[in-house]
Amino acid sequence: MITLTTDFGLTEHYVGAMKGVIYSINPAVQVAEITNAIQSFDVLDGALAIAQAYSYFPKDTVHLVVVDPGVGGTRRPIVASVGQYFFVAPDNGVLSLVYEREERVTVRHITSEYYFRQPVSNTFHGRDVFAPVAAYLSKGVDSSKFGEEITDYVRFAAPKPKATATNTWKGIVLKADKFGNLMTNISAKDIPQIFDGSSNAFKLTVGKAEVTRLLSNYAEGAPGELFAILGSSGFLEISTNKGSASRIAGADKGSEVAVSVAEGPARGD
Repeated sequence: MITLTTDFGLTEHYVGAMKGVIYSINPAVQVAEITNAIQSFDVLDGALAIAQAYSYFPKDTVHLVVVDPGVGGTRRPIVASVGQYFFVAPDNGVLSLVYEREERVTVRHITSEYYFRQPVSNTFHGRDVFAPVAAYLSKGVDSSKFGEEITDYVRFAAPKPKATATNTWKGIVLKADKFGNLMTNISAKDIPQIFDGSSNAFKLTVGKAEVTRLLSNYAEGAPGELFAILGSSGFLEISTNKGSASRIAGADKGSEVAVSVAEGPARGD
């Protein structure tokens, strides 16, 4: 199986062309689309998407990730064996959050032009480099055939919340999804007091809004109420019931999140 994660959108021919190349090399392969709606040129958005989805696929799936603002430049094309999966992508950090989750990582610089579609466009390596390499991988070609192993592959750490004083932190909104939920960079292990009931109360400020309640699901919230929830991604989200938290709070990707936690046991303990 091959998956696709790209910023090519839904209205252009790019994804279709890549599929055509893949099927011409391996007509028997299954192609599944994780998303082709990554924000244009947004490597972090791509990194978040693939990190949230890759592990739900069968062993030996080839994940093809093309978020490539440096196409035609000096960035390297790579094939990575990470955990039980293969990844084909530009070496621009888009696999960083996958690297963080797995202990076994082998990355190779793709240099063997034998596997490329010719001629290679300077602007569409998704079609001419990444798609054919992914297709040959799916046919069982050993990853060592594509190039030499490298250890200086690009990786970045996702921004972490920072303590600013006793029981106060600053975080950031990593993304606003299509429903308007604001995904922060705060996980349960970063500020456990919010999630384990060991604190009296917390206050979260984002945009023009304050949030003081942690709920277990969206339906618990009142219409128009902003509340915190532990999302399926494992990060704290600011949400509302059947509405857009992003619109209500006046916040979006990159907005600062301030959190303060009261000391002492939770009410009722």
